[in-house]
Amino acid sequence: MRKVQAGQVPSPSIQVLERMFTLMDVLAAKEGTATLKEISEKTGLHPSTTHRILNDLVLGRYVDRPESGHYRLGMRLLELGNYVKARLNVRDVALEPMQELHQLTQQPVNLSVRQGDEIVYIERAYSERSGMQVVRAIGGRAPLHLTSVGKLFLAADDNVRVRAYANRTGLPGHTRNSITTLPALEKEIAKSRQSGVASDNEELELGVRCMAAGIYDDQSKLIAGLSISAPADRLDEAWLPKLQATALAISLELGHAVKAGI
Repeated sequence: MRKVQAGQVPSPSIQVLERMFTLMDVLAAKEGTATLKEISEKTGLHPSTTHRILNDLVLGRYVDRPESGHYRLGMRLLELGNYVKARLNVRDVALEPMQELHQLTQQPVNLSVRQGDEIVYIERAYSERSGMQVVRAIGGRAPLHLTSVGKLFLAADDNVRVRAYANRTGLPGHTRNSITTLPALEKEIAKSRQSGVASDNEELELGVRCMAAGIYDDQSKLIAGLSISAPADRLDEAWLPKLQATALAISLELGHAVKAGI
């Protein structure tokens, strides 16, 4: 086992990953493209090893090869960076408005993002006074079709993608109220598309209802959802306008521009 001195950045334990990171650092330091020979010389790797690793990075779009023997960092890194940036920014921007909304409702306020076929809870404003036990902690996951925020993300997809989601997951249920058929899901999504909000009527957990509104970035893309959870008999529809206003305020902070008349 390698020892790491204080202040020293640890190296990856897998050699090929260490070599890959070194190659990418060389490309990051280059304004234009770098030749195979340049990369090999700067990394100290044999040209055949360099070529093999670069080929794999090209396949994953982490490196571009605009012409034979010339390389630069790929667009996949920009895409991943934007995902991270959006999630970090939305959490930072949302935290204070979430706390204010929680103070108003005295119920948990959740911030969630989509990862594949699930939502992930990335922040929550919560206190014991709500009288509701929070089952899913920050970092917890839940199926899209069983959650209010998940339905918003499905509503942002076209019908082909929604059907693909249904086929892929099988629409498993968690309670007697869960939506488990495609026609029922499509009907629910149509309501969300029309209203711009979504709800969960004890579909994920019995005794818990939720309402959600979307958060959008500067490209008008849905990047997160803000939801209020409450015991089924305490969820107040009068909270909905404030929830929407809070989600909109967060969106505006992220650069979202509201079109006139909408």
